[in-house]
Amino acid sequence: MINKSTIDAVFETARLEEVIGDFVQLKKAGSNFKGLSPFSDERTPSFMVSPVKQIWKDFSSGKGGNVVAFLMEHEHFTYPEAIKYLAKKYNIEFEETEQTDEQKQQADERESMYLVSEFANAFFQNSLLKTEQGKAIGLTYFKERGFTEETIKKFGLGYSPDVWDALTAEAIKKGYQLNYLEKTGLTIVKEEKQFDRFKGRVMFPIQSMSGRVLGFGGRILTNEKKAAKYLNSPESDIYHKSKVLYGIYYAKQTIAKEDNCYLVEGYTDVIQFNQTGVTNVVSSSGTALTSDQIRLISRLTKNVTVLFDSDAAGMRASLRGIDLILEQGMNVKVCSFPDGEDPDSFAKQNTLEELTGYLEENVQDFISFKASLLQQESKNDPIKRAELVRDMVTSISKIPDVIKREIYVKECSRIMDISEDVLFDTLAQIRNVDVKEDRKQQKQHQKSLEVVKTEPKSPKVDEQYELERKIIEILLLYGSREEEFEDLVLKENDEGNLVLEPEAHTTKVFEKIYLDLQDDEIEFTNNSFKEIYAVLIEQLHQNEEFKIETFINHIAPEIASEITAIMMNEERYTLHRWIDMEIHVKQKDFTIAQYVSDIILNLRRFLISQKVEELSQEVKAPNTDANDNQETIQDIMDYLSLKRILSEKLNRVV
Repeated sequence: MINKSTIDAVFETARLEEVIGDFVQLKKAGSNFKGLSPFSDERTPSFMVSPVKQIWKDFSSGKGGNVVAFLMEHEHFTYPEAIKYLAKKYNIEFEETEQTDEQKQQADERESMYLVSEFANAFFQNSLLKTEQGKAIGLTYFKERGFTEETIKKFGLGYSPDVWDALTAEAIKKGYQLNYLEKTGLTIVKEEKQFDRFKGRVMFPIQSMSGRVLGFGGRILTNEKKAAKYLNSPESDIYHKSKVLYGIYYAKQTIAKEDNCYLVEGYTDVIQFNQTGVTNVVSSSGTALTSDQIRLISRLTKNVTVLFDSDAAGMRASLRGIDLILEQGMNVKVCSFPDGEDPDSFAKQNTLEELTGYLEENVQDFISFKASLLQQESKNDPIKRAELVRDMVTSISKIPDVIKREIYVKECSRIMDISEDVLFDTLAQIRNVDVKEDRKQQKQHQKSLEVVKTEPKSPKVDEQYELERKIIEILLLYGSREEEFEDLVLKENDEGNLVLEPEAHTTKVFEKIYLDLQDDEIEFTNNSFKEIYAVLIEQLHQNEEFKIETFINHIAPEIASEITAIMMNEERYTLHRWIDMEIHVKQKDFTIAQYVSDIILNLRRFLISQKVEELSQEVKAPNTDANDNQETIQDIMDYLSLKRILSEKLNRVV
């Protein structure tokens, strides 16, 4: 169990926008931040973060909550894992009561696999830096690659001893179960025997975006022909190689800041670039690039620069990855290195200024690069030239944005000296659409950019739902504030007649709402709002200093999620749309007191309208007693009179 003092310190210290900014590229939007949803594949930002309220809302998936809720949703952390992650990030002392053996056995299986991976990572690092074999073989190799001790420690590089079961034996001795060693792929079990998968290899830990060790890559240092040069952890519950990018943990902040991601092929490319000073670089770890990996980058930036080795085979493989990147609506540039060089060797031999200068001067648009590369292969062969053109148009066809497609077709036409019409026809054929239909879509897209005057349509809205929701929002934002309210009360005038006169009094907003709803015997019809209202009124009664961020951190997750949706609603729909909904709130000379009074009056007015409609149906009903009808009609008249008074107070026409 985590001590309450640790939890409180985490919530007091953690800044939501900083934590989410490690995973999602956020851009300032007024007092808030916005970005692409990390939970769905989208191209238009619908993810909102409020630094003031310390809550987030993803309108595409409906998810929302506080900083812990984000980590639980995004990183699939348990609550304790999320608190532990935040404590580590903000250097907060983490205190917890010691777990019993029984509690350890009940630990989640995924967590057990994480723990085994963390142990293995520490074991490999220790073997590299503190054993004779590790220093002589592993450390020597890394130093020959030009890595400093600081870089080696930063990336957690290690060495797996050239002994059949060094890791396995040590892990079992420390109390880790063979079952989890096998599931993570660290140990291979055959009948009664077990041995280390990565025996005699230098080790590269593969981390998630949050820094958790998911698996490993191991490079052999001997010349065994039967052994693979690089060996990766097998797929497991915590490691899916198609969804992981090597170096993303160290690159995420710079990628978002620079709004660009360099994509390389191998582990050492990433490490060498980092050591030189270029940190916004990741690798697909020697595997073919996947859509999931691209989406991981797209959370941080829409711009990718692919860095090629100079060998033709490597370039060809990377060209296939470019089409995948284009499909995701990303912007792609490419850069190749001089003959005999790769990102690792080039970064090793150049300073930061020389490296960044080379990248800036030699980066090309993908279409220009692809044309120059393929033209070398086709030379003067017309058949190969035709295939080249089709290859380039195939890449253009992957781009979802019609305007970008058209721009690239024009660029391709210029480079290849071929008519745009031919290229557009080819593009339409590749996209498997009729040429006329494709042109029609282009024209429609252009037409959609023109400003067209349209008649506004009034959305159909559940008025009572919206008003109840607004009351909850008022309680959250202003519940504990004291305001001067003006109520109409019955008083006897000089002539002895009872008249309504305004009377001012100062009270807290939540008390005003509570008493008014109680006097009118109004109950919430929405069950979620009813539950939230009860909890809020209780908390506002008990706490003089009511804070949303404190409140939301100590309530049930399902209520917290609903409250987040309410709090962030204004970021999506501005107040002026209330007029379209027939819910009128004055905005001139706006005061909290006026706002509260208007919402309550609107609710009263709505309920009176409902009652009038209900009574009118009774009058129209057949076989109704005449005397009863007369009484009902009088009730209707009284309600309409009251509605008129409320409308006058709201400056509304009945």
